[in-house]
Amino acid sequence: MSLAIRSLRPFIGTKDFSLSCRFYRELGFEEVPLEKGLHLFQSGQFAFYLQDARVDEWIDNTMLFVEVESVEDFWSYINQLDLETRFPGVRLKPIVKRPWGKECFVHDPSGILWHFGSFAS
Repeated sequence: MSLAIRSLRPFIGTKDFSLSCRFYRELGFEEVPLEKGLHLFQSGQFAFYLQDARVDEWIDNTMLFVEVESVEDFWSYINQLDLETRFPGVRLKPIVKRPWGKECFVHDPSGILWHFGSFAS
């Protein structure tokens, strides 16, 4: 029997829930409030839950990888948003070539590290 997985939705914490909600909306995710302190953020079939839960050790060690069609297009898009200026703690790191493909990096306002990449053909 196969697992027949339909989606994978990680839960991530935050140091400032309202700031992180605003950040993810600005990044381009659709926000769906589910209950107090728990919102779903989605883009197409991809989604994650943002919790109003500050557990520093968990937040400081959270990394997520998102495959995008074009790292170059994504990098251009996020640079136009001026996120580093508008959101304290946000850092962008440019595209890096790897043996398996390319990726760039976004640290959200809490410090969670997002890898946005594409695999070599």
